[in-house]
Amino acid sequence: MSTDESAAVPTPARMNDETRGLWLGLLGVAIFAMTLPMTRLAVGPALDPQLPPLFVTAGRAAGAGVLSIATLWFTAAPLPRRHQLLALAVSAAGTVVGFPLFLGLALRDVDAMHAAVITGVLPLATAVVAAMSFRQRPSNGFWVCAVLGCALELAFAAQRGSGQLSAADGLLLLAVLSASIGYVAGARLSAQWRAEQVISWVLVLSLPVTAPLMWASWPTHSVRASAWVGFGYVTLFSMWLGFFAWYRGLALGGTVRVSQVQLVQPFLALLFAVPVLGERLELSTVVFSVAVIATVFVGKSMPTHLSTFQRGSARP
Repeated sequence: MSTDESAAVPTPARMNDETRGLWLGLLGVAIFAMTLPMTRLAVGPALDPQLPPLFVTAGRAAGAGVLSIATLWFTAAPLPRRHQLLALAVSAAGTVVGFPLFLGLALRDVDAMHAAVITGVLPLATAVVAAMSFRQRPSNGFWVCAVLGCALELAFAAQRGSGQLSAADGLLLLAVLSASIGYVAGARLSAQWRAEQVISWVLVLSLPVTAPLMWASWPTHSVRASAWVGFGYVTLFSMWLGFFAWYRGLALGGTVRVSQVQLVQPFLALLFAVPVLGERLELSTVVFSVAVIATVFVGKSMPTHLSTFQRGSARP
């Protein structure tokens, strides 16, 4: 059997890593799914603004950055090397700045359910960026499942919004692009460090920017307690603990494959928006949710040929 053929045959250890990676990815997705309603809670609608989007963006990263200092010290994390700084900067630009800022600005004008369906293209965007970055070769069946899941979510968006896009939708698409690039950069670093060390270094190295911005954008008006609750969640969970599970899942299970678990994220966000924001859940949401989740499990069974880098990244 040739090297290429043996690499394509999944070993029991590899299959176990992929399973663990998928479960960790699902845990990260569940945590991230609360980001939309909690961010909406933090910034408030345009007619009743609460925390400024810039404050939420910088503040959640700065708060998580302080926690990260303790994490790096406790785990005796190695210092970043020069060749790792670019990936750290890209990850920070995408996940610390781009995604939360564009999301916060958009959620001033649209509700969490609307944002959830538009950001549903994130799995496909992440898979495309990962395939280009890691030179992975997903099978045609995998891409069919990915495109089908994306099409289902876009159809859901059209069904709810009469097929019309707004300026806020453009901001949401920029948030998707930022997150997908940041996720892949973080996944590359997760092959070299533990997942908690990756996001911690990203946050700590961002502190010289995020801390001053948080101070400069501190709200000068009265803010509801619920807005601070939302801010607390996106700081502790969305910006920090969620990445522990997410980056580890990407490293273990393969970035292209595990990224597809994100297909269930918009529908989890829709479900969470009901108790958190009082938004109404419709039958069509459940129908589309079941259909999209089905594509995730079908896509899981499709072969994905991993590059040498990615095969070596799944260490225990």
